[in-house]
Amino acid sequence: MFLRLVADSFTRRPRRKVLTAAALSLGMAVVTAALSVSLDVGDRLASEFRSLGANLLVTPQADSLPLEIGGVDYRPVNAGAYLPEADLPKIKTVFWHNNIIAFAPMLELQVEALPLATQNWIDHVSLIGTWADHAVPLPDGGKFQSGIAKTNPWWQIDGRWFSDDAKECVVGATFAQKNHVKIGDSISLATGAVTKIPSPLKVTGILSSGGPEEESVLVPLSTAQSLAGKPGEYRKLYVSALTKPEDDFARRDPKTMKADEFERWSCSPYVSSIAYSIREVLPGTDVRVIRRVAEGEGTVLTRVRALLWMVTFAALLAAALAVGASSAASVIERRTEIGLMKALGAGSATVGFLLAAEQLLLAFVGGGIGYSLGIILARLVGQKVFGVAPAPSLLVLVAVLALAAGVTLLGSAIPLRRASRYEPAPILRGE
Repeated sequence: MFLRLVADSFTRRPRRKVLTAAALSLGMAVVTAALSVSLDVGDRLASEFRSLGANLLVTPQADSLPLEIGGVDYRPVNAGAYLPEADLPKIKTVFWHNNIIAFAPMLELQVEALPLATQNWIDHVSLIGTWADHAVPLPDGGKFQSGIAKTNPWWQIDGRWFSDDAKECVVGATFAQKNHVKIGDSISLATGAVTKIPSPLKVTGILSSGGPEEESVLVPLSTAQSLAGKPGEYRKLYVSALTKPEDDFARRDPKTMKADEFERWSCSPYVSSIAYSIREVLPGTDVRVIRRVAEGEGTVLTRVRALLWMVTFAALLAAALAVGASSAASVIERRTEIGLMKALGAGSATVGFLLAAEQLLLAFVGGGIGYSLGIILARLVGQKVFGVAPAPSLLVLVAVLALAAGVTLLGSAIPLRRASRYEPAPILRGE
């Protein structure tokens, strides 16, 4: 009988029900889109921020003393100790190895260069040895492709990168312009008066980076090691990792944490906890956070999420007001029906429960329609902003239906309370 009453009431006054369902659907569509994008925005922004370059710098611990002012590390990376290249595969064995998407070692030195097209030696040329796209053998037998092309994706190459096992190089755009070097030319390199590379290097590309690298010559790491007389060693390592924006807890010193706090910190992909893990597997290293990248990511992500939550709150408030107005009008129209039910013996709780059940049924219908519309809206927003649409989530569906029910009950609370307090006698007398 109860279900029959609910179904009968739901099919009457279709225009008002449609308007209420439409208001709920629009509100829940905005909520669905905001929640879907919010759940996905962290990973998308993290991926976008990787285009800004590496967020971790590994250097020999013996290089210099700590010098940090206002959270910014001012220690220079100067000539000093070197690190073994053979330890680099250990980076992919840390707890957050899946978050480490790329790393590239570097060895820098000053050389003399001889472009064969001009036959004039150039003094004090900055030489950078690194990986372009290197296959790193992992302890589990697999391979990991990494290199400067992935850690510094904004670097633009006219031509192509050098091959690690070939006599090739890439020159900076400024160096090429000053010395009339073109793709396909050859360059000999020397340290001092002795040329340590018997055969010249072929120029395969011209680099535009917007930095000092445009005045340098970039070669495979093994070539730079041969010139420097440092086989199997490098000076610094850039690491690009997907991280969670740091909060106050992440900035705490792990040495001051209790065991449970340290475990929670270690099991969160903060840039500082990933740096700690890398330091553990690479002994004798100092892992610095590149703050301008890490803090920029956290600031932007916090603001984007705050904006999405504000939009969600506004949509819920608008839906609650619409439902409340519709519910109040419906209660006023049904005063005679409510009075009759009470005169026949229905209690205030029964009347209130019946009206609430009608509103909940409306909430689930509106919430379901709103979720479908919201998924379409989320795909449009995700495609336009991040280039990838967020996938539908069962968690979002459950949350939207729960929010629709909550908003409906909250908006209908005052009208339902008033309906439960109606006295049947004055209503049936027409007062």
